[in-house]
Amino acid sequence: MTDYESITSLTDMFFAQAERLADKPLLWTKQNGSYRSIAWREVERQVRALAAGLRALGLERGERVVLVSENRPEWLVADLAIMAAGGITVPAYTTNTSADHAHILGDSGAAGAIVSTEALAKRLLPAAAESAACRWVVALEAPSEIPDGVAVTSWADCLAKGEAAGDVKPAAAGRDEVACFIYTSGTGGAPKGVMLSHGNILANCQSAYHLLQSFGLGQEVFLSFLPLSHSYEHTAGQFFPLSIGAEIYYAESVDKLLDNLGEARPTVMTAVPRLYEAMHQRIRRGVEKQGGMKQKLFDKTLALGLKDAEAPGGLGLFESLQNRLLDKLVREKVRQRFGGRLKGMVSGGAALNPEIGLFFTALGVPVLQGYGQTEASPVVSANPPGKVKMRSVGPPMQGVEVRIAEDGELLVKGELVMKGYWQNPEATAEAIRDGWLHTGDIAEIDHEGYITITDRKKDIIVLSGGDNVSPARLEGMLTLQAEIAQAMVVGDKRPHLVALLVPDHEFLVTWARENGKQADLAALVEDPDLRSALAKVVEKVNSGLSNIERIRRFTIADEPFGVENEMLTPTLKIRRHVIKATYGERLEALYG
Repeated sequence: MTDYESITSLTDMFFAQAERLADKPLLWTKQNGSYRSIAWREVERQVRALAAGLRALGLERGERVVLVSENRPEWLVADLAIMAAGGITVPAYTTNTSADHAHILGDSGAAGAIVSTEALAKRLLPAAAESAACRWVVALEAPSEIPDGVAVTSWADCLAKGEAAGDVKPAAAGRDEVACFIYTSGTGGAPKGVMLSHGNILANCQSAYHLLQSFGLGQEVFLSFLPLSHSYEHTAGQFFPLSIGAEIYYAESVDKLLDNLGEARPTVMTAVPRLYEAMHQRIRRGVEKQGGMKQKLFDKTLALGLKDAEAPGGLGLFESLQNRLLDKLVREKVRQRFGGRLKGMVSGGAALNPEIGLFFTALGVPVLQGYGQTEASPVVSANPPGKVKMRSVGPPMQGVEVRIAEDGELLVKGELVMKGYWQNPEATAEAIRDGWLHTGDIAEIDHEGYITITDRKKDIIVLSGGDNVSPARLEGMLTLQAEIAQAMVVGDKRPHLVALLVPDHEFLVTWARENGKQADLAALVEDPDLRSALAKVVEKVNSGLSNIERIRRFTIADEPFGVENEMLTPTLKIRRHVIKATYGERLEALYG
């Protein structure tokens, strides 16, 4: 076991593990159709060389470096090298637009950036050119176009500069020093930089170890596919595996995930609900396609597994015998689809539909639902192996204190709580009071300490993929269009966003006259021509949004939101719960 409490920094932890494990494989990546490994010693060499190369470029202690890359070995090398050089890593999503990059570069005051592919550089470099603080960019692939004023160095040259500098001692860091900024959306939609220290992340790794040690942790294998710019994957998919000396495989893409599962054969899997939803759908469709006896056996396996999961020990003698037989005939095949040695799957980043969790558990692949947020590094609680309450997010992790405030909000305390929001003392003071992190989630805690999240105190939407979206921002963009008077965007715990729209009255009158129809909103709700006209408006708004913010489908309200129908407050703010109660079935149908 790693002595987490004695470790002073993430880089010290890595270098100690590299010395101990030396020539054992650490990272696995696809090359020419096959996975090839990179040993701990070689990763360490690259980290040291890149750290020295970044110093040669002028990186000083405490300066920030934006990192834009898909999951690959160079991501981990760059992250550790930035910290080893004394800098602070600022991960950025590969889906970010140039405007998103400009905000993060400007807000963080980043001295430089590291980017992987030419396609990603096309969106990053224009933002770097606008940034007053960004002095250099390191690129793994040579960009075809470099804006004026941007100094680009190749990854290979940076490594060579570092190697030429000789053995440079990595910068020492304490647990309380900032390791990274993870940008997350605030209530107004503007991303805020969450400052996470080395101690924050190490505390989370220690808690994860205690949660999973009943699995019999040994030579573990992880498959990394969630974006490493997300705090969940950054901690649970990178630093926790490093802390226990595990191997990390990098998935090619979500589309090839099931193939990569069979190749990597992970022992522990971390993912967001959206992925489990997709796998659930894929398995279901495959069984229905097969039909016949195979489908009957699958359905019986699922039924018995669900009964046993909901009430352990509740199967009769004959059912128990059936269940054991089906374990060999059906569940073993399902486990093989996941590589055959999966001890469990951890779900976090957003709320998991209990039915999805029970589905996999019934098929012999246990799911442990957890809860967290970036401000908590990120995991706060999780269901322990062997004692899962699927409709809860489990008890708090070791070293984490929780309590319920008078208004029902869940409060969190411990070393995992962030240092604050970068250059935003007001938001920090609002989020952390007397050492307690105010999560913004309404929760209940049962007699065994298990937490159940019942509602969100704030209106931020958390998609099932774990992405945060501000509905107010999108609603504002929709209602800026002349054709739309009011809008409500929904999608919490869902894979994408949908909207309820109220057409502008003047637009409706003009459109109806030009199309020879009566300007009666209630009569036009299902009119395909009106839907087509509004679809063009929605598409126009979508063109300026990132992929996760786009409105995928919409429906039209029967009448405007008003104070009289209680859909608006006296101060003319929309009452989401009232509107959802009225249009809930119609909005739900958009996900059909």
